[in-house]
Amino acid sequence: MEITWLGHASFLIKDSKGRKLLTDPFDKSVGYETFSEEVDLVSISHHHFDHDYIEELNGKPEIIDKVGLFYLCDIPIEGIPSYHDDSKGAKRGENIIFTFKIDGYKICHLGDLGHELLQEHIEKIGDVDVLLIPVGGNYTIDGKEAANIAKTINSRIIIPMHYKTPSLSFPLDGVETFITCMQNGERINNCTLKLEGEIKGRNNVKILEPKNAKE
Repeated sequence: MEITWLGHASFLIKDSKGRKLLTDPFDKSVGYETFSEEVDLVSISHHHFDHDYIEELNGKPEIIDKVGLFYLCDIPIEGIPSYHDDSKGAKRGENIIFTFKIDGYKICHLGDLGHELLQEHIEKIGDVDVLLIPVGGNYTIDGKEAANIAKTINSRIIIPMHYKTPSLSFPLDGVETFITCMQNGERINNCTLKLEGEIKGRNNVKILEPKNAKE
């Protein structure tokens, strides 16, 4: 399986059968190049312009933007209700946490989570291989909050997202606070992380380069 960070909260996940899952696609105002390739499935954590831009996609992918249990493109999916803020959605609305089971790995995308998780969230998320977590603060949990949540979920690999890079047009914090709080972080110097076989250890932070950064 290959996980490619396109920037912001958007990832392209390609499994061993060639199926492609796209998470939270953004429009050009975010600062990265928009994604237009053909994919099989698109997950949308909430309907804001920086997370639900599908107008340029080729083909007719399945779209998942709901809470519940689903089986699309032979991929088991669960959408778990949460909020975009710490006021039960009063400021920025609702957010969906998604888990996907692909190639024997369980991936969790937290979307624009804006609050600490309750025990019921942790139980629904379950045992995770790869956690995709926002760390930039302002519109979501910040680096310190993200580290607390990541340690609670206790996944094998953690990929931070939704933070400030040279391309991003939003006023977010960088990834540094999160790395400091986690006390580890490996810079991959690539936009893609390849997974094969058993993943050893827990809470290993992998920092990817955004593929769709503008030149």
